[in-house]
Formats: sequence, C-alpha cells, structure tokens
Amino acid sequence: MDPCPFVRLNVESLALKLPLATKPAGSRVHPSNTPRFCKVRIKNFPSQTAILPFCSTTNDSPPDTSASAAGFHLDSTSIRRLSGKPITLRVEVYTGRMGHTCGVSGGKLLGSVQVSVDLGHVQSNPRVFQNGWLKLGNQPDKPAARLHLVVRSEPDPRFVFQFGGEPECSPVVFQIQGNIRQPVFSCKFNADRNSRSRFLPSDFTVYNDNRGWRTFPGEKERAGRERKGWMIMVYDLSGSPVAVASMITPFVPLQGSDRVSRSNPGAWLILRPNGFSVSSWKPWGRLEAWRERGPIDGLSYKFELVTDNGGPSGGIAIAEATMSVRKGGQFCIDSRIMKDSGLRSRSPVNGFVMGSTVEGEGKVSKPVVQVGVQYVTCIADAALFIALSAAVDLSMDACRLFSHKLRKELCHDEQEFFS
Repeated sequence: MDPCPFVRLNVESLALKLPLATKPAGSRVHPSNTPRFCKVRIKNFPSQTAILPFCSTTNDSPPDTSASAAGFHLDSTSIRRLSGKPITLRVEVYTGRMGHTCGVSGGKLLGSVQVSVDLGHVQSNPRVFQNGWLKLGNQPDKPAARLHLVVRSEPDPRFVFQFGGEPECSPVVFQIQGNIRQPVFSCKFNADRNSRSRFLPSDFTVYNDNRGWRTFPGEKERAGRERKGWMIMVYDLSGSPVAVASMITPFVPLQGSDRVSRSNPGAWLILRPNGFSVSSWKPWGRLEAWRERGPIDGLSYKFELVTDNGGPSGGIAIAEATMSVRKGGQFCIDSRIMKDSGLRSRSPVNGFVMGSTVEGEGKVSKPVVQVGVQYVTCIADAALFIALSAAVDLSMDACRLFSHKLRKELCHDEQEFFS
C-alpha cells in the first residue's frame, strides 16, 4: 500500500513577554496575571486557538514554559493549491478570557504578527519558517509585547480509506490514492443477538473492571429497549478475517428515558487475531459511547487501548470528545501515548494517528479513514482502525433516541454472519 502525501504545519513554543512597566504597579491585578490567548489563522482554514503562557525572562532565550496550537493538516490538494506562492500565517494575541458572552468576544486584541510560509518541497523535507521572538505592533520606537513562536512543517504521509457504503450494509473498503480507488478490505455486519456466542471462541473472556465493562446481562429485558449483538468483521483480500468490532455492552436507555446516558454507556471491543490462528482473538481497544445532554445534542465517546496486562489499570485513554448528532463530525486520535498500543512505530510517537468522518444522525455515511503511516506495519494494523471507524459510525445509530426506529439492517436477526 502506498500512502498519500500530507503535511503538518506546526505552530508551537508559544509564549508572551510583556514590556517593562513604566509606572509603579497599583493595587490592581498585574498585567502578567491577566488571561491571554492567541488565534492562529491561515486563509480558508479553520482558525486555531491556544492559551499563551507568560514569560518573565529579560533576555531573548527560549521560554521555559510554552504552549502549542493544534496546527494545520494539509492534504495533497491543499499543498498544490497553496504552493504557487508564499502564504501568510497570522497570529492574533488577545487579553481576557476566551469565548463569547452575549454574542460579544471576551478578549481584547493586543496585537498580531505574521509569518510567511512557502510550501514548496515541504512534502519531502521538514522546514522551519520562524523560530524566535516577534514584536507585536509596528511602532519600533515604543516598547511592545513580544511573542515567541516556532512555525515549522513536517511530512505527514497517511493511508486513506473509504467505506463503499454504510458499515451496516457490509461494504467493501477502498484505499484512496488521488483518483484511484482500490479495494483492500471487505466487511460483514451482523445484528443477530446470538452471533457473538457462535463467533467468539469458548475460552474468550471480556475485560471486566470496576468501571462497568461487562458482557451481555443474563436477564431478558423488554423488547425494543436495548440494542445489542452488533458485530462487524473486516476481511483482507484473501478472505481472512483481520479485525473485529464487537458490541460487548448493550446500548440501553436510562430508566424513564429514551436516551443512552453517560452513567450507563454502550461499549465495543476492537479485536485482532491472536497470533496466526483466526479462531483466537485478542482485545486491542475499547470504545464506549453515549448520548450527551446539553446545549448541543451530541454523541460522546471514549476510546481506550487495552494493554496486555489487563486489569483496572490496563486501559489507556487516548481519545475522548463529543460531536454533534445533527451535523456529525470527526473521530480523531492525535496522541503522544500511542507507543503503548502494541503497534510498532518506525518513528517518534506524536501528532496524528487516525481520523474518521462520521455523518449526522439519519444521513448516509461512507466513512473516510486516515491513518498515519508510522502506525501501519502490516495490513492487519490498518484493519484495526477500519473496525474502530465502523464502531464509531454505528454508535451514532446505537445512541439514537429509543423513540425513533432504526433502519432494517440494524434490527433483524435472521441475517447469517458467515456466507
């Protein structure tokens, strides 16, 4: 498999140095104690926001404490579009608190700086565009605040996949390389509540700890008030199963409600073959999901890696967020602790790991999955992220209000799992 070219533009080592006070400080709060933040902008890209720590040193050495913005991810199309001439990265510095009150921005603009970024040849070599202090404002004769920042680019190649249909429709998964779509996986979805016992080996045990991860309850609940037994298996081109997403905790509404709550989320296990035997499987990750109440009706999720030692301390949380139920969003893993996942990495562990699109409730979903090259050493590694993406997408349906009906592919038990 050949990856697609991506570039990550990093904005880091952010810190603010205020000019020396010319008048004695009064009894009020010192300016250095006022909250500060910055907005990083590139035309036609969403802006990034970061808290700015205060630097008290009097020399020009790098700050002891700094912050980083989320940065910008450029695909091959964006690189081609922007590489004809230098682009401007603008950093605006504000004092006050982030956010809005009654529709009015809570920060006051202190000043801004600009950095010219040339994206020529950035796909093959890292480049540094700025490293040091820049003055806020354009009056050279007056003391002014200064901003420390590092702006650099680094190649960030990724494998890109797309489901040929909705995960519950047992689609083919294609690898995308420009205009080329090549099938690399096939999926088989099953909603039979009894399929789990037919598929998983008799000696399989599900991780169970004090946070409530459990297998299906033995008592029979009222029909229509639980969603359980969903499973999707990922096959390689030879027809061998290489990853599984299995719903291990039912999605059940809170008593007296029709909503899956944070206090009792549904859960999936993402499994990989244990050695060379396709009849033995090993947990790789756990995903729990629920319907979040609040100003925005959201699907919340938490993803943990399962380590070999198991037990209550065996899970490593690497992704937790909420996305809009109406608009959908992006499931992302952008973590520095992926080194504990059990996947070999050929480069330092940081930055982008995985991203997957999720459509809003009721919309046709064909997830696009991006995986960092350093996390794929074989086809089975990529299959784990495909299975995880399917589980996240299916969680949008599993968390649908129980007063609403699901599509038929998610409900019937007659479908045979193995053809």
